[in-house]
Amino acid sequence: MSGKQGTSLALAAIGLALAGCTHNTPAPTASPAPTAAVSAAPSAPSTVAPLDDETAKPSGAQPVLASDPAQLAEDLVADEQALRDPSTPEAALQAAARRQQAAYRAIGRDSQLDAIARPRIPAALQQVYDLNVDARRQLTAMAETRDTIPAWRIEAPAPPDDLQGYYREAEAASGVGWNYLAAINLVETRLGSVVGPSSAGAQGPMQFLPSTFAGYGDGGDIRSPRDSILAAGRYLAANGFAGNHDQAIYQYNHAAQYVRAVNDYAAVLAVDPAAFTGFYRWEVYVKTTAGDLLLPIGYASSTPVPVQEYLATHPQ
Repeated sequence: MSGKQGTSLALAAIGLALAGCTHNTPAPTASPAPTAAVSAAPSAPSTVAPLDDETAKPSGAQPVLASDPAQLAEDLVADEQALRDPSTPEAALQAAARRQQAAYRAIGRDSQLDAIARPRIPAALQQVYDLNVDARRQLTAMAETRDTIPAWRIEAPAPPDDLQGYYREAEAASGVGWNYLAAINLVETRLGSVVGPSSAGAQGPMQFLPSTFAGYGDGGDIRSPRDSILAAGRYLAANGFAGNHDQAIYQYNHAAQYVRAVNDYAAVLAVDPAAFTGFYRWEVYVKTTAGDLLLPIGYASSTPVPVQEYLATHPQ
């Protein structure tokens, strides 16, 4: 999160658990390592808002993956292909993206699973596969294991065409590649799905401290996707993105893994812009003492919720 002096939101997701800024981390020299983590939120009595519209949840629970690694790899390839097929209907895109995200999370945690799955990935998808797996490893390394669910609201992101327009507008104005802005948006708040402040007080889809946003927001709204994306472009440009994009991203969030994760996702979008179709439909996960938990669209709590209390109302 730009200008932060404490822990920042990062979705991890992507992942989203989200990632924390650590100013003690040495600055990266080239490409750093990726991660997904969840930022801390203040504790208080819990008030979980019920999900009164079950259609707001993509499927209510985490997608079920094949237990056989070879089959998991085949399913991942099929989902990657479906996400790139313009004729795939929306419901199938949603299902493919959910499985794709869950598969990369599983493979990123398990090197033995990766060793079996990767040889089954066709050459045309191997670079995308490797970058996604590495990003997940970096974000997992950053992620805090939590015993409460943060005080967040989970919303559908802005329409994909709108977001891509904002990234391109910011790129034209600042010189910062659209794919880097999209990658930061993905890691920080799952493209704006996570609504809530970080433990350091960062806000909005690109997670700015209000004081930092005041300097780069050009009078805009910190909660506006367009205004915050344009501000991120200005911030990165001011921190020397043109000469050293790693160092500029490090100023956004002081963690080498964060820089590497952003670079990985930006590289996926550079070699295959259609990958945004899947990223856009990824969901919000939190790394907890009970494992990775999914926070569906429509979830809302004004205070942190103990993990077991969350599970009682949101079975995984």
